[in-house]
Amino acid sequence: MRYGSSRGRQVGCEGQGARRRAVLAAVALAGCGALLAAGCSPAGGPGAVPGSSPPGTAAAGSGSPGPSGSPTASPQVSGPPAKGSVTVTGEVAKGLESPWGVAPLPGGDLLVASRDKGTISRVATGSGAVTQIGKVPGVAPGGEGGLLGLALSPSFASDRLVYVYFTTESDNRIARMRYDEQRPAGQQLGAPDTVFRGIPKGLIHNGGRIAFGPDKMLYAGTGETGDKGLAQDKTSLGGKILRMTPDGDPVHGNPEADSVVYSYGHRNVQGLAWDKDKRLWAAEFGQTTWDELNLIEPGANYGWPEAEGKAGRPGMRDPVAVWKTDEASPSGIAWAEGSVWMAGLKGQRLWRIPLAGAELAAEPEAFLEGKYGRLRTVLALGGDKLLLVTSETDGRGSPEAGDDRILTLTVR
Repeated sequence: MRYGSSRGRQVGCEGQGARRRAVLAAVALAGCGALLAAGCSPAGGPGAVPGSSPPGTAAAGSGSPGPSGSPTASPQVSGPPAKGSVTVTGEVAKGLESPWGVAPLPGGDLLVASRDKGTISRVATGSGAVTQIGKVPGVAPGGEGGLLGLALSPSFASDRLVYVYFTTESDNRIARMRYDEQRPAGQQLGAPDTVFRGIPKGLIHNGGRIAFGPDKMLYAGTGETGDKGLAQDKTSLGGKILRMTPDGDPVHGNPEADSVVYSYGHRNVQGLAWDKDKRLWAAEFGQTTWDELNLIEPGANYGWPEAEGKAGRPGMRDPVAVWKTDEASPSGIAWAEGSVWMAGLKGQRLWRIPLAGAELAAEPEAFLEGKYGRLRTVLALGGDKLLLVTSETDGRGSPEAGDDRILTLTVR
């Protein structure tokens, strides 16, 4: 079973620590108005080419889900340029402890969840000030569990509801809390209203990413907790992507009546994002060979544990792109400028995956390799703007002064 970081090896190389300190100093200046152009590292590394298939395997399918969950044909469209770029334009916040989920508030500030502390803080994007707004009761951190995904209600402007995915002593669950800015700092979260419970928990593979889709339904990525059999068991909630109403009920049009299971055969889903045509993409951890970016179709089987990577198994969906596990260990993803942008934990890099409809438009590219350590969450802000959250204080990194950080990026 794979656990965390290759960073100890990387920082042991001559000059690696000095290079990262120089980069962080430049980013601090960028927050005052200067721009740091982050260099493009070569895509991939020794071994397999990211996005390619191992010899003798099949290509990914081309179908895609519409906003209601029904498949639609992929149009023949041109993709973005084969080569992209990433510019780190500033540092929004630093000194964060085990940041995981992030949600942008109206007006530009951010809510950030701390996995290990079980708290939610507000980050003022203008000043970088971090203020705790409350603690989620019942969070039981341990291993890869704790306070994970964070999302705002589609009606947040009126209902002020914040949704959280978190680990308890008995399960993983989803709850919502009202955010009242008029109350004193640290006491601004109301009592949790559990909307969904019973997702398997473990020391590893708790999934945890939640997001509201274009259909205003709530999606959640779960893990199989190290129990491989759960991924193929459609009666289990482990190793799945779930789709439910904001109240936690199955959605009419889900693959099976009275079930929130939307897709299955996953190992550990931590990245969810929709492209401009409302196709759902998901990133998940492989075991020892292939990490994956998948195009999600309702009811589809993504193979784990019978298949890892592009195996070409009948009845199972192949990923659109794959990576060696030391190049990725993917967590959050976001869609911007015609590409999926994927944060790498063990890989310590940001991947750009250019898409033409439901297919790769060009080979994935790696950026920021080793410069900020482990990368956890990517958030699209609209247009060519992204936020990137580091994950050096999660117990598997090598934190330096100022970690963890939220960076602003301009991408192409």
